Amino acid sequence: MFYKHLIRPILFSIDPEKVHHLVVKLLKVFFSIPGMRTFVRCIMTVDDPRLKRKVFGLDFSNPVGIAAGFDKNAEVFNELSVFGFSHIEIGTVTPKGQPGNPKPRLFRLPKDAGLINRMGFNNLGLDAAIEKLKNRKSNVIIGGNIGKNTATPNATAVEDYVKNFEGLFDYVDYFVVNVSCPNISDLKELQDQDALMLILNRLQEINNKKTIRKPILLKVSPDLNERQLDEVIDIVRQTKIDGVVATNTTITRHTVKHEKENVLKAGNGGLSGLPIRDRSTEVIRYLAEKSGKAFPIIGVGGIMRAEDAIEKINAGADLVQIYTGFIYQGPSLAKQINKLLLSEKK
Repeated sequence: MFYKHLIRPILFSIDPEKVHHLVVKLLKVFFSIPGMRTFVRCIMTVDDPRLKRKVFGLDFSNPVGIAAGFDKNAEVFNELSVFGFSHIEIGTVTPKGQPGNPKPRLFRLPKDAGLINRMGFNNLGLDAAIEKLKNRKSNVIIGGNIGKNTATPNATAVEDYVKNFEGLFDYVDYFVVNVSCPNISDLKELQDQDALMLILNRLQEINNKKTIRKPILLKVSPDLNERQLDEVIDIVRQTKIDGVVATNTTITRHTVKHEKENVLKAGNGGLSGLPIRDRSTEVIRYLAEKSGKAFPIIGVGGIMRAEDAIEKINAGADLVQIYTGFIYQGPSLAKQINKLLLSEKK
């Protein structure tokens, strides 16, 4: 209540992209105060063995993580871990730093509890992410969300994914291949089965030559139809990757109920938050049921309350991630989800 009624109104009075950078800076300053990490961890972390999950070979302290996009440059994963998250997904990282799409490119839809973004893989690049990851101070599991540079033609996109994979390999615990972001003009073409198989098979070839391999997951779009979702299941089976992240943001707008005018003003971009909740859960359920739960699924999209996370887990998600819900509900959302999970186990 403190966050929603006092902190959020202040944050929402500032341009959304500017406030994001401000929050990152404030987190760094706040947790540089002696004793603050320990204090916040004590009040925000739900530590119970019943919450533990072993998924694609990794031991998660609980099922709740932060989705890619919040900590693009691996700047605050140590700080975010204090809020009780078991895993943080950094990125999307590209081999070279790039500015992304022109501003403004991030828009709030407060009446619909949503966001529209067309950031365009803005990040400082692979080398910058590696330098930050070398400063890892917590046991939180780190996922590396990887993509291609906008200027890289699709014909050579596999090389960008390979550079990211090789560069981050020693610093992250699992990888997520991102070919489903709607904010890169030609990225959608890489969702084609042949193009995707080329990328995943190449990464697996490298992965299998390592002394200890790292899990590789594929992030999928909520805008795929059933035939395309069947192809995803087939791709996972053929490439033997470790799982799926479902879902990314959507290009559709029909679920926005109250802010249609602001949607028109915002223009193109990926829609996240409450308007994508139901579709994300549908995709999770379809992949889980149609595959016979053949692979792990990380559920993302529209988790605004603890009950939304439970719904995704019941639909077939092994883990869940939040982003827009973190912005709208505040840092206690992970604690709320974990407490509700425990209450249902009684």
